[in-house]
Amino acid sequence: MATDGAGITSSRSGFARASWANVLGNVLKIVAEGAAGLAFGSVALLADAAHSLADLVASVVVLVWGQSAFDEPDATHPHGHDRIEPLTALFVGAVIALLGLNLLYRSVEGLVTGTEIEFSVLLLAALGFAIVDMYLVYRYTVGVNEHLQSPALAALARDCLNDIYTSIAAIAGVLGVLSGHPVLDPVAGGLVSLLVVYQGVEIGKENVDYLIGAAPDPEKRGQITGALRRHSAVEGVHDLAVFYDGTALEVEVHVEVDGDMPFREAHDIESELVDRLRGIEDVGDAHVHLDPSGIGEWKESTDAS
Repeated sequence: MATDGAGITSSRSGFARASWANVLGNVLKIVAEGAAGLAFGSVALLADAAHSLADLVASVVVLVWGQSAFDEPDATHPHGHDRIEPLTALFVGAVIALLGLNLLYRSVEGLVTGTEIEFSVLLLAALGFAIVDMYLVYRYTVGVNEHLQSPALAALARDCLNDIYTSIAAIAGVLGVLSGHPVLDPVAGGLVSLLVVYQGVEIGKENVDYLIGAAPDPEKRGQITGALRRHSAVEGVHDLAVFYDGTALEVEVHVEVDGDMPFREAHDIESELVDRLRGIEDVGDAHVHLDPSGIGEWKESTDAS
């Protein structure tokens, strides 16, 4: 994300627009599917509309809460508010997973007790509208997030795509009613609910890593080590720590250089290394400590890795 004032204002505005698009898109989908589902007794449509109700809650939370990520660092949050975004996305994932379990229960209940559903072309019309609605919201959210790289918006975008899949499953259930197999309606509802639960769990797992300061994959660590070693003044690298601070990576490392070099030259090398690390994708901040080579004070050398 941009750090200058104008960039932050622009990013916050884009975030708000994408969030509003998700709120309004879910409202339209709920009205269309909920009305048709209630009118004709479709469990699949009611399940899909209920899923969108949870999406609406999540979208409102992102709209209201997620914008705090753009606030400047202050006395109580000296490192900024970046972790609010994965926390918001984690909430979205939890809501989605819990709703999916509820929908699964309702679908199993429909299979056990049976359903009373009346076919109407309006059921297909409502689902067709929902698919187009969610696709437009998905494309808009992804377009805005290409610049922002917000995990909260990414979670909403993935849920829009998830909504398209669930609506397609609901269409299969409605067509089953048309062909004289009404049991396909709760079956479709069950498939929808399983997909919803899976999506919620995946969103949650990803954002828990951001919140607990997990390490990135070994390839990223190797990329960072390589960037340090390619500097002509670097003679060794040790005590490297790479971890997530919110959605960005923070790097802490000790680098060995010639201990007899002038202090000003050492300072310039440290600045060059910090800039080099910050230029790596996903790295937000870097802290480089220079050590005289050969003193053997390190605890963990990357030479062996």
